[in-house]
Amino acid sequence: MDVRRERLGTDDLRVRKLRAQQLLRGEIGDEELERQVEERLVFTTLEKAQNWARKNALWPLGYGTACCAIEMITTAAGPRADLARFGAEVVRASPRQADMLILSGRLSVKWALVARRLYDQMLEPKWVISMGACASSAGMFNNYALIAGADKFLPIDVYVPGCPPRPEALIYGVLKLQDKIAKDPSLGWRKRYHAEGTEEVAESAAGHARRDQESSAQNAGRDTPRE
Repeated sequence: MDVRRERLGTDDLRVRKLRAQQLLRGEIGDEELERQVEERLVFTTLEKAQNWARKNALWPLGYGTACCAIEMITTAAGPRADLARFGAEVVRASPRQADMLILSGRLSVKWALVARRLYDQMLEPKWVISMGACASSAGMFNNYALIAGADKFLPIDVYVPGCPPRPEALIYGVLKLQDKIAKDPSLGWRKRYHAEGTEEVAESAAGHARRDQESSAQNAGRDTPRE
């Protein structure tokens, strides 16, 4: 039987265990104690810590309108593609408890109002992933009943191409969204996309009356025969 003696590295588990015991007993000198404290302390800002917590605790809304929803379910709860590894598996049934909306499937003109209402009821800050060709550009359906692009009524953060996308593609989209969240999620979507001035402002009755007068004056000028 051969006995080999090897020097243990500083990262070995037994070495770290012995150092921890010496630290608890007070048997470490000042220089060694200062070095261990510097190795184990991490300094950051409150904003970065908050962004880190947000990106690792995404709560998607249980939402789906077509075959892409099956791939989304497989991604969130499937045994092979487990979205829990990235902290985004807590699917909520209520928009009041969700902060990520995955548009998985085609969007009709009638359903756009419902999707927008769900988005408005979600928690702030919130993010949207357009999953699949149908949600991004109407896909193979080129007719009057579907909306060619969810960005016409919702701010989209990440597009995931495919018909339908594989679970790996959706996971990649979630990772890209987490990268965006870690940088600066505090900005609203209008500031994020420089969309100031797109607010919908209801016109007053006086404004409607003034516009009607202008249109009638223009029509009267057109009907007047030229001399």
